[in-house]
Amino acid sequence: MASVDVNQKGRYHTAKKWQIGLFALNDTATNLYMFIMIFVSYYATGVVGLTVVVVSSILSSMRVFDGIIDPVIGYIIDKTERRFGKFVPLMILGNITLAITVFAMFTFTHLLQDSLQFSFFIVVYAINIIGYTFQTACTRGAQTILTNDPNQRPLFSFFTAFFNSVLFIGGQMFIANYLIVKHGDFTLSLFNELKFYAIAISAILTCLAVFAIKGKDRKEYYGLADENDNLKFKDYWPVLKENRPLQMLIVAASTDKLAMMMPRQAAVGVMFFGILLGDYALSGTIGLITFIPTILIVFFGIGKARKIGLKRAFVFGTWLSLFAFTTTAIFLLMVDSTTISLTNFGLVTALFLVLYSFSTGLQQLTGNMVIPMIADVSDYETYRTGRYVPGMISTIFSLVDKLISSLAPAITGFAVVSIGYRDSLPDVEEELTTPFLFMVLLLKFGFPIIGYVISLIVMKFYLLDDKKMEEIQGTIHEIKKEKKEERII
Repeated sequence: MASVDVNQKGRYHTAKKWQIGLFALNDTATNLYMFIMIFVSYYATGVVGLTVVVVSSILSSMRVFDGIIDPVIGYIIDKTERRFGKFVPLMILGNITLAITVFAMFTFTHLLQDSLQFSFFIVVYAINIIGYTFQTACTRGAQTILTNDPNQRPLFSFFTAFFNSVLFIGGQMFIANYLIVKHGDFTLSLFNELKFYAIAISAILTCLAVFAIKGKDRKEYYGLADENDNLKFKDYWPVLKENRPLQMLIVAASTDKLAMMMPRQAAVGVMFFGILLGDYALSGTIGLITFIPTILIVFFGIGKARKIGLKRAFVFGTWLSLFAFTTTAIFLLMVDSTTISLTNFGLVTALFLVLYSFSTGLQQLTGNMVIPMIADVSDYETYRTGRYVPGMISTIFSLVDKLISSLAPAITGFAVVSIGYRDSLPDVEEELTTPFLFMVLLLKFGFPIIGYVISLIVMKFYLLDDKKMEEIQGTIHEIKKEKKEERII
């Protein structure tokens, strides 16, 4: 058996920084498909011809389905121990499934008879979700084998924030400033081109992530894996019922996820940039402007997390996020939003960019801290019960997280219906009315504010601060040491 890479304290196994960085690309690979699917409502309504309410209901129900199948996939991960590892085979399987389903969805749905389009769309979307869940569950679950050093785990948050900022900012610029200009709107030709970019780039990112984790995807890094022989599917409920840190993190992170998903809905982007600010191309350009401030905020935030622990850093970042989003919303109510322009740069534009950059950076910081915190919760379960169940922990988390965040497309859909858009989504030529103004501010800033308030409340009951994690890792290390000595005897 290969020796385990353990640091001088004896209780931690560590990873190279390049391994942490490249494995973070697995999250980016799946987020690339999530980014593409943000625009699927425009394909389903504008190209296929389904109604806004129908599409919004489908997207929300599929998100619920996503959550329901999570525990099954988590169980598969925890019971899997193949020649090529526990996580690597499922990462590859998930990405291949995503590629096939995205190609099929955007290639064939609109060609079918009207009576078959609805069923085909749902079936392909459901299979897409299964592939997505396999790959994303590995991102969360494999944190435990990547490193258990509390000084290293926050680094994953920095890399994911950096890569995902590049993805969402660059992707939005690419769509708004290139594809929309080239194709005129969200047309069939746009989606035909977009799907090939997504498939190719995501495959490359997944291969890099596999390369990074394959050396760590071995049994000696699997916690107290010997205790998993009698693991049953029914064991999910006791974990969810008795693991208090898991419960608190689920509530905090899922409300934050809903807060993050709401502004990223394609219709919200069109409403905010295209109508409220009057220039949809700003969605990409402003993203580029805010990129460096975002990365700096994440960099200093992660540095703080390495010193004070993930919990305290998460709470501090959430307080700042609450302040930033509230201030930005109030600012937009006080000014003429159409004066925000990069071609006619003035004080209003400068203040907006400062506030928007601050809000975006803090949202990236807190949102990306969650994944290594899931690893802390998984280690707590090992400390509490002796079982190594990262797949179970990560997918229980995903179950509730997705059930709550599934509300994002439904809320957006019903919101635009409530202000008169029943058969189509708002486009950039719409007039800015008072009801429209308050609705877009509610979707863009109001829901994040609510999510942050809930997070601050529940994190008071989250036990895993830096001192508790030191105790947990020390205990697990001693138990593994004793078991190894018993086997030798």
